[in-house]
Formats: sequence, C-alpha cells, structure tokens
Amino acid sequence: MTTIDSAKRAAFAALNQPGNPVLLYNIWDVASAKAVAGAGAPAIATGSHALAEAMGFPDGEKIPLSLFFDCVRRIVAGVEAPVTVDFEGGFAVDATHVADHARYLAETGAVGCNFEDQEIGGPGLHPVEEQARRVAAMAESGLWVNARTDLFLRRRLAGGNPHDRALLPEALERAAAYAEAGAHSFFIPAVSDIDLIAEICAASPLPVNVFKTDALDLPALAEAGVARVSWGPQPWRWAMERLAAEAGALYS
Repeated sequence: MTTIDSAKRAAFAALNQPGNPVLLYNIWDVASAKAVAGAGAPAIATGSHALAEAMGFPDGEKIPLSLFFDCVRRIVAGVEAPVTVDFEGGFAVDATHVADHARYLAETGAVGCNFEDQEIGGPGLHPVEEQARRVAAMAESGLWVNARTDLFLRRRLAGGNPHDRALLPEALERAAAYAEAGAHSFFIPAVSDIDLIAEICAASPLPVNVFKTDALDLPALAEAGVARVSWGPQPWRWAMERLAAEAGALYS
C-alpha cells in the first residue's frame, strides 16, 4: 500500500510561504505533469475541471472515483515532484465517507488536496460547523489540506460582486474554523481585488491561495502576503484552444 512520502510532504509544506508564493501551474494528466515538472516546477497540482474533461467527464465530481484515483496514481508515478490534487468536495458529504476517501487519496502517493466547502451540485455552502468536521476528517489522512471557501465564487456566479467586503467576516470565520479543524492553507477562488486579498492574508490564520488572473501580477500578490498561486483550468483551456485553432487551420 502506497502512503504519503513524508519528505515530499515536508517539501511541499515548506513551499507555502506568505510573501513568497509557490506557483502551481495546474495539470491534468501524466504528459502535462511531466511538461510542467520538466520546466522546473517544485510541485505539481491537478485541476479538477481539466482532469475530468481530459477523461471525458464534466467537472463537479462526475468522474468515477476509481478512475480519478487511477489518474492520480499515474501522475504521482510520472514525476518526482510532490503532487497535490484538486479533490473538490471529497466525493462525499458526511465526514465518515470523507475520511475514507481522504485515506484512499493518500494511498495514491499525493501529498495534499484542495477541499471545497460548496455543496457539489447543491445551492450553497456547507454550514461552517459541518464543513469544519469534514475538514477534520480530511486532515486525519495526513494530506496537506488546502481548505477552499466558495463564498466569493458563489457570489460571482450569482451575478453579484465577489469583492463585497460584507463577505469578509464569514470568510474569516471559515478560515478560523478550518484552521482549528486541521487545515493547512486557505483557498479563496474568485477574489481578484488585491486590497481584499491583502486584508484576507493579514487576518487569516492560514497561508492563503489565490487564482492567477490577468488582473493580478505576481509581485503584487507576493507583497499582499499570498502563499500560493494556482492557475486552475486555464492551462488546459489554453492548450485546447491552441489545438483547436491549429487543427482548424488544417481542415478549414
């Protein structure tokens, strides 16, 4: 049975430094992992959307769990760098099943995961207390848990302002609850206001992860105190757009 490599886990943990963020250019299969690792990346991160689509499934835990784990095993075996995985909501709701799935993920050799607080396929977020129990169940596995709040993303998807500072108290409440439950970092997708990012970094008990967007340059993110920057599905989208454009030029 494969378990977490403690040296890789420690190396990955050391990369999450506020003010000196680790850059995670997200991948979706062994080939893309090898390409990014070969470029010098100190760690490899999967993206849920890209990995699922590469296997023919939509995002949102639609990929069969057994296939998901097989993909992760292959990626881990294909690179020397530590691998962290976008695990969405853990493919479970109750904490007992989250713990089981976290243990299976740890057995793939991955060192960490993203773990969301939105109800996958549902209307909102898990209540703070419930999500804290889920985070604790995930953390029991030994994985580095990047606890993601979809508070800002849900606001944006609903057509609202994700940078509304009225969201800040709940975001920080969630950060504190997840930290107490054993999470190791705090992920805030959809936030691209640098002042709000800096405010969250200053108040969060956990190192903060943000998505890279055109509106955010890396020096500014470092100055704001960000510890981790990821690209999500964008690398996959860019690769597919180039493939489609070049194929289109051939066949048009």
